[in-house]
Amino acid sequence: MLRPAYPIETERLALRPFCADDLEGLYAYQSLPEVARLLYWEPRNMEQSRAFLKQKMMASTVEKEGDWLVLAVVRRRTGDLIGEVNLQWRSREHMQGEIGYIFNPAYHGKGFATEAAEVVLRLGFEGLGLHRVVGRLDGRNTASARVLERLGMRREAHLVQNERVKGEWTDEVIYAMLRHEWEARRKG
Repeated sequence: MLRPAYPIETERLALRPFCADDLEGLYAYQSLPEVARLLYWEPRNMEQSRAFLKQKMMASTVEKEGDWLVLAVVRRRTGDLIGEVNLQWRSREHMQGEIGYIFNPAYHGKGFATEAAEVVLRLGFEGLGLHRVVGRLDGRNTASARVLERLGMRREAHLVQNERVKGEWTDEVIYAMLRHEWEARRKG
């Protein structure tokens, strides 16, 4: 089980459960075509964002295999919601997890995704005791690939045209990190 103490603070960010006041900030990036372009969903309207916010608000602990931890990423200096990070407990037996993140493009290129994703990697390895954490992305999402590489994750697979997303065949790229690699990185 994973029940972090909130907020989790980094140098520039605070990670915390989503709350009702996050609707405008969530809608600000969920409504953008450039955000949804490489994801499974289309740009969302306000009511769709409201429905997804309710789901996100209930994802602040991981109690069983399959659960997602979904955290709002807020700039400490301004209090602005700039994105989200996710951790899924994929397999109890194999001690596997998956991370993900979505950020408002206004905050891309500033290292915020890497800073926040490192927190969920730590929660996976140190909080849940996972053996392996993966990050999966659309093969065209080179910016997301760079985030995973900066985290020290290794590119393990490039699956060619393995999914049909929004009417077109897309590649999937899989990155991973093992617990001993995380520990070596933290020590080094």
